[in-house]
Amino acid sequence: MTHLNVEMSAADAAASITSAGHAQLGIAALAGIAVIVLLITRFKLHAFLALTIGSLVLGAVAGAPLDKVITSYTSGIGDTVASTGVLIALGAVLGKLLADSGGADQIVDTILAKSSRRAMPWAMVLIAGLVGLPLFFEVGIVLLIPVVLLVAKRGNFSLVRVGIPALAGLSAMHGFVPPHPGPLAAISAIHANLGVTLALGVLVAVPTAIIAGPLFSRVAARWVDVRAPEHMVPERPSEQLERRPGFVATIVTVLLPVVLMLAKALVDIGVDDPHNAAQRIADVVGAPMVALLVAVVVGIFTLGRAAGFGRDRIATTVEKSLMPIAGVLLIVGAGGGFKQTLVDAGVGQMILDVTKGWHISAILLGWLIAVCIRLATGSATVATISAAGLVAPLAADMSSAHTALLVLAVGAGSLFFSHVNDAGFWLVKEYFGMNVGQTVKTWSLMETIISVVSLLFLLLLSLVF
Repeated sequence: MTHLNVEMSAADAAASITSAGHAQLGIAALAGIAVIVLLITRFKLHAFLALTIGSLVLGAVAGAPLDKVITSYTSGIGDTVASTGVLIALGAVLGKLLADSGGADQIVDTILAKSSRRAMPWAMVLIAGLVGLPLFFEVGIVLLIPVVLLVAKRGNFSLVRVGIPALAGLSAMHGFVPPHPGPLAAISAIHANLGVTLALGVLVAVPTAIIAGPLFSRVAARWVDVRAPEHMVPERPSEQLERRPGFVATIVTVLLPVVLMLAKALVDIGVDDPHNAAQRIADVVGAPMVALLVAVVVGIFTLGRAAGFGRDRIATTVEKSLMPIAGVLLIVGAGGGFKQTLVDAGVGQMILDVTKGWHISAILLGWLIAVCIRLATGSATVATISAAGLVAPLAADMSSAHTALLVLAVGAGSLFFSHVNDAGFWLVKEYFGMNVGQTVKTWSLMETIISVVSLLFLLLLSLVF
């Protein structure tokens, strides 16, 4: 296991925009985070504006020249959007094609038709995991919760028994598996290998989702027994389509980018020759942008055309998929700007210096930092990006596997105990017709289980690699 007793020379440290001492840098970091928390939670300011103001406060308290703070912030935005923006856009297009074509409903209907009553919670976590791969968390909730309500209503299930597994599958994918914004931004900040992170992310996400989903829901349903609210059960819009994509074609399309990226990771592990033709092909085809682009192009035919969409309808679907992600891109970019300000101010190096000699796992430290930011801001994405910037110096001498585990630890911490300052908390509460206490006993506790259980898996994996 990698510990924080790594010696670093001054030449290896990140370029600093201030020569402030450790105490001043610590106060600056806390002040910047406190401002972000206050603006988001108390004044309900958009996270993009809060992160921008917080970055300026951080630099000012650290005693850095304002022009250099602005340069660090803007360069961080540029680097983050450049590395993740296209991937987020392509993921949004694929998710919209999946939803509008009825492909998501095809997956749902096929699996549910083959599932017994006892197996229904397991079917729901499987559905959420598959559908959640290319979808943003909020989009996945909006898409799947109506399905959960329908299943609970028609099958006379406890809403918690079938709903928690679906939410667990979505949340695990959101926290650990690219192309979701948080993992992508953390991979960029920590300079981790995407293929290795993807492989380990799936390895951790699957058992974690099972424990926090089907297994936990059995207990949670005894604590909170609610039925699907009548006014929330919707009509299935996909039933209005003349035809839908086939189940196999839909599954292949959804899993295609994941398969391509995993194939690249396996080739990189098995072949260590940059001149090898197989490795060069894998490097191109398995690159995240190319893998997602291939999936989108394939999806136009296997999803859009299969549903009877003409050129105009496909163009409209693509256009509508890009509009809602503007806010996501701004938040991710601003988070990258805040991260870069932290790094250039020397906060990351300060943490490394202060914790030098501590016999604590870097994975555990990354998780704890993300937990604190998550509890304060309520945003998993903000927590992931901010924590990744703080712990990035720890990855300097790590292997690719341990760097990936550090990324996943940050993602795990970002999911800890969703509560009243998280929009997802209220979304689940309203859809499920629960009060605040019931939502805490189900949704909040489920998120905490995902965070803690995944941390344990990551610590175990760090002993193996």
